[in-house]
Amino acid sequence: MNLVKAGGTIGGLTLVSRILGFVREMIFARIMGASAAADVFYWAFQLPNLLRRLFGEGAFSQGFVPLFARYTAKGADGDLTEAKRFAEEVQAVFLPILILVTAVFIIFMPAVVLAVVSENWTSDADKFAFTVELGRVVFPYLIFISLVSLFSGILNSLYRFTAAAFAPALLNVALVAALLLFPEGGETTARAMIWSVLAGGVLQLAFLVIATRRAGLSLKLLPPRMTPRVKELLIIILPATIGAGGYYLSQVIYLYFATKLDEGTLVYLQQADRLNQLPLALVGAAISTAILPSISRHIERAESKQAANVQGRATELAMLLTIPAAVGLSVAADPIMSLLFEGGEFSAEDARTSALVLSFLVAGLPAYVMIKVLAPGFYARKNVRTPVIVSLATIFFGVLLNWMFLDEYGIIMLPISTAIAAWLNAIILYSILHAKDHFRLEGWLVTRLLRQLFAAAVMAAIILLLQGPLEAWIGNSTGKKVLGTVALVGAGGIAYLVLAWFTGAMDKEDILILMRKKKVDNVVN
Repeated sequence: MNLVKAGGTIGGLTLVSRILGFVREMIFARIMGASAAADVFYWAFQLPNLLRRLFGEGAFSQGFVPLFARYTAKGADGDLTEAKRFAEEVQAVFLPILILVTAVFIIFMPAVVLAVVSENWTSDADKFAFTVELGRVVFPYLIFISLVSLFSGILNSLYRFTAAAFAPALLNVALVAALLLFPEGGETTARAMIWSVLAGGVLQLAFLVIATRRAGLSLKLLPPRMTPRVKELLIIILPATIGAGGYYLSQVIYLYFATKLDEGTLVYLQQADRLNQLPLALVGAAISTAILPSISRHIERAESKQAANVQGRATELAMLLTIPAAVGLSVAADPIMSLLFEGGEFSAEDARTSALVLSFLVAGLPAYVMIKVLAPGFYARKNVRTPVIVSLATIFFGVLLNWMFLDEYGIIMLPISTAIAAWLNAIILYSILHAKDHFRLEGWLVTRLLRQLFAAAVMAAIILLLQGPLEAWIGNSTGKKVLGTVALVGAGGIAYLVLAWFTGAMDKEDILILMRKKKVDNVVN
């Protein structure tokens, strides 16, 4: 597998979705502002997304891919019969569980809202009723998006990354359409968007089902049956899924903390997280998706050195892109957030608050990405439990920090605690892999990472020095604001790339491949 090419394909297509996501957020901010209706929409949308991470991602998908890869590897001359049967058996058990969970949440949504929001929301009868309404409408999205994860896992195991990477763009298309068709703002727009979430889920699932059929796998709907292969999958993922329930609980607690704060808090957090998720998705998720099948196959063949090499190269490439992203987003947070979101119902003060949240949140960005790179080292060995337990422990440490300091520090405590928890998670995962001699930071990699940090520090200094001279442009009309912000970020980015190139902070072979100036058949085997 060509890691750079695969990661570039996934990242490039993910970029399409993220750009549409930014368009969506920019329109949303100007129409909805930091309003109560906007907060309710984000709260409702979070519920199925959090459960999706429990059922459709994390323990399930990371346990499914290595097993599915085993059956594809056993097929002679590309025969996918056994792999297809395994996927059908998993789908047959997976789907009824999703339907049952969805039905329970829809029925008991008033109790769910009462349990996980503060008195700031429950004391307002209209806001409470609106929250219950949107929560019930959106929750079936869990079924569609979890099945999307199943079909994405199948396609990624077959090294067909394109469709799975592009599918999330369809959700953003649906959401942007809702904003353009219902620009009134308030509850009317929030309702239109929550229905468009369902439409986006259906579109994504249909798109991936078609892509899977074109890959030679057409899954039939079978009656649920606990086959030996399904039992094997459950043995791998069930303990981790139960443990991941703690992750879901901790995220619900974070939502509770947000509802304790002033109106608009969920909007500020969402906007900051949108910027934070861009490099995380383009780099971390893309590389993680690309390396898991390769590491799994090396482990199956008892090629531990090659598996470690894949992770080492992934670390190098991930940090090359992530470190400057974190530094740049932190030091240029104010002009970036002003450019993207300020206008209409979203004030300059709102933009400054979002920027403050962003500057603290991205402190954990390199750690978030390293977790994505390190976790496949466990998943490929069918050890899903360890990364989930580590995640659970570190997230609850973050929750503890919020219980202790939220009242004193307010909204900034939420991103600070998240970043601290992420760094603890990454450090513990690496320490375990190191202790088991599965993966270590070798001398060449440490040297390259130190050079990347040096280049990023110079980049930060240049951005800070230019903010003064460019301030008149950044705070002016939209056109000048665009030019000023682009010049500011562009100057820093160019400085980083030049320094990284000449100091040896990057593998020049990889960069030439990304620029398609040089063809390498097999960068990582």
